[in-house]
Amino acid sequence: PADLVIVSHDHYDHLDYPTIRALAKADVPFVTSLGVGAHLEAWGIAPERITELDWWEAREDGDLRVSAVPSQHFSGRSLKDRNATLWSSFVIRGPRHAVFFSGDTGLTTEYRTIAERFGPFDLVMLEVGGLHPSWGDMHLGPENALKALELLGGGAFLPVHWGTFCLAMHPWDQPAERLLELAPRQNARLVMPKLGEPVEPARFERLEPWWRGVDGLVQPAPRP
Repeated sequence: PADLVIVSHDHYDHLDYPTIRALAKADVPFVTSLGVGAHLEAWGIAPERITELDWWEAREDGDLRVSAVPSQHFSGRSLKDRNATLWSSFVIRGPRHAVFFSGDTGLTTEYRTIAERFGPFDLVMLEVGGLHPSWGDMHLGPENALKALELLGGGAFLPVHWGTFCLAMHPWDQPAERLLELAPRQNARLVMPKLGEPVEPARFERLEPWWRGVDGLVQPAPRP
């Protein structure tokens, strides 16, 4: 069972109605950005289970502290609610370990400040997919993700936000292949387990490019 749900912002690929409805049946707390709680309440999450955070605010539960920190993105689920809610990255810190989760973001110098205030990080989760030049600086992509990793002070690097949705005009596995090419030049330690595979970041030693054995085209199920 989940201990905590973090929702970075309200875009459809991060705030999914069927998923929230399923999680509503469990007694799990939610931490999210300012304004996103209204969606959660409307979809069945009790208000007392929701914590909304502005940048640099935190939720503490025993030894676990979750902090919202700046990201460079935008929000909205329709043409009329652009930027009506906040978008955030998050830092999760326990007694022994700290994790950084980027959510969606472009490259920002705020990462240096985040590292100074919250680092060092044992695991850094940065988005690497869904990149297109016409979108400006709203996503990282592999090259800028490695720059962000350096600004954050390093740590085991788990690339996220790739290979799930066709968000941009590049092959679905292009972010992974590009990271394999670039990471050794920066001595970045990639953590890229198979989908659903449990992993201990500190003990992840051998990266297998599992995606090369996956058909990138999802075929529709045949009609009965």
